[in-house]
Amino acid sequence: MRILLTNDDGINAPGLAALERVAHKLADEVWVVAPETDQSGKSHSLTLSDPLRLRALGDRRFAVHGTPTDCVIMGIRHLMPEPPDLVLSGVNRGQNVADDIGYSGTVAGAMEGTLLGIRSFALSQSFSAETRHDPKFVTAEAHAPDLLTRLLELSLPPDIVLNINFPDRPPEKVEGIEITSQGKRNQAFVDIDERSDGRGLPYYWIAMRRERFEAPRGTDLRAMAEGRISVTPLRLDMTARDLADRLAGHLDLV
Repeated sequence: MRILLTNDDGINAPGLAALERVAHKLADEVWVVAPETDQSGKSHSLTLSDPLRLRALGDRRFAVHGTPTDCVIMGIRHLMPEPPDLVLSGVNRGQNVADDIGYSGTVAGAMEGTLLGIRSFALSQSFSAETRHDPKFVTAEAHAPDLLTRLLELSLPPDIVLNINFPDRPPEKVEGIEITSQGKRNQAFVDIDERSDGRGLPYYWIAMRRERFEAPRGTDLRAMAEGRISVTPLRLDMTARDLADRLAGHLDLV
């Protein structure tokens, strides 16, 4: 098997190192093409107005001055002599669930692999306020090889990305695996943190207030809160097909 790895935390991220160790348990040929710097929150963005700079770091290991999407395209279309059998994006520092999915460069890396016709999974490791400086990547590393092996046995439609999130628990404390739906956060928690620089001029951070939130059962948020590995199948086709007839009727098209 031939695997391409990327992430959005950057080429030197510990989560990527954990994913490399996982990939080497699954395949003889592992390529790493990851951003030169942290690209968190860049979503599915492409670099179109600036050139891409590529830096070789070793055999089958490259850093790109660009986004995760840039990296996957660079790997598949330029660097690899043969397309990969699998694209793995992660392991992200922090969970990518609920509304985070739309912002996530990690998920976007897997989406780009899927768009290019390669089976692709995104992997993320949750952390808490107490573990934010030392996420339990050992949990993702311990559970990912067997989980990925089992998922690879399943035939999936060509437009599906699997979004995998590992809970903030030691490996032995994980409460199993759950197939989940994308959750929805309370958007009242989103806030603006206003501060002042040394000259008294204001600047701002987008912030998320950390408050208790009871997520519905069956969602990725609930699985994380209860210590289960969340596997969410995401479809690239975002068409709201259930609304097509209503829209056509409203516009007198039927």
